[in-house]
This record gives sequence, structure tokens and C-alpha cells, in this order.
Amino acid sequence: MNDATKDPAKAKRAPPKLTMMPTEDVGPPLVEIDGLWTKFGKTVVHQDLNLEIYKGEILSIVGGSGTGKTVLLRQMLGLEHPTRGTVKVFGEDISAAGADQLRAMRNHWGMLFQQGALYSALTVFDNIAQPMRELRALPEDVIHDAVLLKMTMVGLGVEHAYKMPADLSGGMIKRASLARALALEPQLLFLDEPTAGLDPDLSDAFVALIHSLHRELGLTVVMVTHDLDTLFALSTRIAVLAEKHVIAIGPTRDVLAVDHPFIKQFFLGARGQRALEVLDEHDEEVRQHEEDVQQQEQEQKMQQDRLAHERQDAPPDQAVPPEHAPENR
Repeated sequence: MNDATKDPAKAKRAPPKLTMMPTEDVGPPLVEIDGLWTKFGKTVVHQDLNLEIYKGEILSIVGGSGTGKTVLLRQMLGLEHPTRGTVKVFGEDISAAGADQLRAMRNHWGMLFQQGALYSALTVFDNIAQPMRELRALPEDVIHDAVLLKMTMVGLGVEHAYKMPADLSGGMIKRASLARALALEPQLLFLDEPTAGLDPDLSDAFVALIHSLHRELGLTVVMVTHDLDTLFALSTRIAVLAEKHVIAIGPTRDVLAVDHPFIKQFFLGARGQRALEVLDEHDEEVRQHEEDVQQQEQEQKMQQDRLAHERQDAPPDQAVPPEHAPENR
């Protein structure tokens, strides 16, 4: 018997369409939120909120103003505590964790704040080095090489290492902040409005960077964003906050199919239609790529079968030794 069956109130509040888990088995959730309530005075922000985030996905959290998206992110980071319920990260209840345990857990995640949150009195180099230096376990020469590597990884030229944050453009601040978030090679990466304040070209470049890093580093990403282009371009799943809980969660098109006023307003207005056109183009590119790969594999197999057949039909004295057979390209 599930919770919704036992509790009629929960059954009534169940999302109309819900994909709780990825289609493939990726193990237990890295983040598990159960029965979460958040109250500020008499104001209830979250009520019976449940959410699971799995290894390797990019889960985006969206919702209207006042739905507590950033508050929820801060609770996952242990910066705020819920009024009730549990927030587990890596299987540990973060609300019950002691200072030492929380410090150790924070070494396994990185956070990109909306405005970058670089220390204004430190150079770019020292900002990125700061998480490594806090470990008090790495020699300075190792830190030096690691900082330059992270800068290169996020597309920030090493010639900017000793500039102050005030000397950087908005896009460079985002990249420096991302390099700092990746300093300790985290399993989890939290992003709060990652493309806010960037013009369209810089936003597209930053989205491409996050997508590349997610794939190459095997990151699990939790993102809060209101930008539909970013949302559709990156999300593996989308969680929609409304009515103080998660009203829908799943792949983009599953969420768009949910009949709810907020979802219709947020996703299916003029902005949403433009972003959906981009999503349709992306899906078509993926489909075409998959067809091309499949065709190449079929042609390769046909060539292998033809060479094998020729070897079988050749007289013994004319048979082509395998090591001298034409290469299969």
C-alpha cells in the first residue's frame, strides 16, 4: 500500500501525471525529499512536498514567484532547514547532520549562484582555489595546476586568472563561478538561474558548456531556472512547483501534457511556443543522428558479411589471411 492510498489527503494532492524515476535503473536517489513543509511565520511555502533526484540526470525546478524554488535548493545544500520532513543527500538526512559531517558532504557538491557570488576582494584564481585551500590537504603547486585546469575546462582563458571579479564581463563571471563550483570534482552540481543576465548568444554558449560538462564529467545537475530555452535544452526531467508541492515531474513532453493552469500559462504561452519550436528542431536532429548512426552500422555489418563471404568462397591457396584483409573503415 503506498502513501497516497493510506492518506486520502495525499491521494487528492497526487500529481495528475508523474514520472518519478528515469527509464533506466540508476540506483537509489542522490537527493530524496520526503514530506517536506516550509513555513515562514504563518506563511506555508511547501506542504507535503516529495522529490527524488537520480544519478546522471539534469533535473530542473520551475514554478511561479513565491513557490520556494530557491528555498528548496538551499535546503538541499543544508543552508536552510525545513519546518518538517526530511531532505536526504547521498542517503544522509542533511537536517540532522553535524557540522563536520555537513562539511564533508559539501565537498561532494558544487553550487553556482545566480549572480556568481565571487569574493570581490579575491582574484579569479583565488576564488577558484578557495574550496581546495579549505581542505588543507593539497600543496599549493597542485592547487595552482588544478585551478588553471578548471579555468580551461569552463572556457575561461588562464590570462584572466589574476583579474579581479569587477574586471570581468557577465559571461566571464558565470564561467569563473562555475569553475569554482567544479573545483572539488563534485558528484552534484546545483545551478540557480545559470543564464540570468546573459544575452542570447552568451546564454546559448553557457548552456552548451553545461551540457558538455554534464556529459563528460558524469554530473548530476539540479537547476532552478525560469528561462524556457535553457530549460528545454538541458533538462532530463522537469519538476513543477505549484500549490505548495510538486504538481508534476517527468520528461519535458510528459510535463507539457499535464492539464494544469500554471503549466499551460508557463509553458504554452508565446515564449513557450518559441522554445518548443527549438525543442522540436533538437528532437529532429537527434532522430536524424540516430538514423545516420543506424545506417552506418548496417553498412558496416554488410561490408563485414561480404568480406567474410569472400574469404569462405576463395580457394584455399588464394584465401586472404585475416591480417592482410582490407581494413573495414
